[in-house]
Amino acid sequence: MTDDQPWTIGRLLMWTTDFLRDKNAESPRLDAEVLLAHARDCQRIELYTVFEEVPDEQVRQQFRDLVSRRAGGTPVAYLVGHREFFSLPFQVTPDVLIPRPETELLVVRALDLAKSNPQPPHIADVGTGSGVLAVCCAKHLPTCSVMALDLSPQALQIAKQNATKHKVAQQIEFVCSDLFANQPAEPTFDLILSNPPYVATAEMKGLEAGVRDYEPHLALDGGEQGTEIIERLVPQAAERLKPDGWLLIEVSPTNALRVEYLLSDDSRLAKHETIHDLAGLPRVVQAQRKRE
Repeated sequence: MTDDQPWTIGRLLMWTTDFLRDKNAESPRLDAEVLLAHARDCQRIELYTVFEEVPDEQVRQQFRDLVSRRAGGTPVAYLVGHREFFSLPFQVTPDVLIPRPETELLVVRALDLAKSNPQPPHIADVGTGSGVLAVCCAKHLPTCSVMALDLSPQALQIAKQNATKHKVAQQIEFVCSDLFANQPAEPTFDLILSNPPYVATAEMKGLEAGVRDYEPHLALDGGEQGTEIIERLVPQAAERLKPDGWLLIEVSPTNALRVEYLLSDDSRLAKHETIHDLAGLPRVVQAQRKRE
């Protein structure tokens, strides 16, 4: 391909894929497509119908800027301002974690448990971040009510915007709080969900650069063992679960066993089998509030 050939959509995608692959991007073709669709203001799938189109200079310049920042390590989700989760688009900024597919396990399990609840469930999402858990539960359980808690006011603002976007804001109460610190210790919730910080401090420097250098450490660093936040969450959650209510916590496969012990050690909780992700790794620990 010579330099005098036009920079069509197809050529831009081919060149950028090779360029990002050389920069060790994990998914260079997908990154190229997402960034070009964003610059062109279209759906990614539409690119496949316009391979021969030559975008104007404004689109090409915006695309070049995005690719340059991606090559420098900035995650694609922060560049385009959104990420899909549970088949819904969510706004994300560097104030919140980028949603991961593994976290969808929490939603799937919560929806399954809610089906067996005789009354509209009251759910808590502790450390809501961008609000993916709260919003997905509200969207799929139109009679439920959700309390979304987070220590970060900036994260709560993003979560509110996502709830409004998906027309479920009326079902969700947003609370700025360090776990349940600002809520009374009384049985209130049928389900408590959390994707808390669970990376051990010593492991932070070994994270992928795009995570370590761009995503909020407040939402990642779980202390020396990676379970510092969870150790505080478990007893607080046990106090606030209704009898037979469920606690679901996303964990790292490296500390899942330790979290299972935390659940087993709380006499108010009955530990259930840990849910494994598609890679076969322990990912969601769960326990049920015992009846008195």
